[in-house]
Parts: sequence; C-alpha cells; structure tokens
Amino acid sequence: MRYLRAFTRFWWDFIVGDDWRVAAGIAAGLGVTYLLAHGGSNAWWLLPLIVALVLAASLWSAARTARTPDS
Repeated sequence: MRYLRAFTRFWWDFIVGDDWRVAAGIAAGLGVTYLLAHGGSNAWWLLPLIVALVLAASLWSAARTARTPDS
C-alpha cells in the first residue's frame, strides 16, 4: 500500500505541480477540444489558445503575489 501511495503522490505532483488551476484549465481545454472535434468542428486552434490564456493567468497571478508586501 505504501508503494501505491508513493506512486499516486508522484503522479499527482508531476501533473498538478504547484498550481492546480493550471492543471484544471488544461484538462478543461482538452475536454472542450475533444467535444468540439468529435462534434465535427475544426477545433485544432482551441487548445493552443487555452494554453496561452492559462499561462498568462498563471503568470499574472504569480506577479501579483510577488508584488504584494509581506504582512
């Protein structure tokens, strides 16, 4: 059981990493792209757009946090 827990923790840390919002945004983007592509739409452009938006939001959040003085 200890090995299974360590294996699960590794993959959670590898996929989610420091910011769960990035992982959730990419997962949602993959899901929406999948649904649109299987619905007959040409949705190849959607995932790069979502990745760029999630990256920008993550950088904006990190910059805002770094600018905030420690209390």
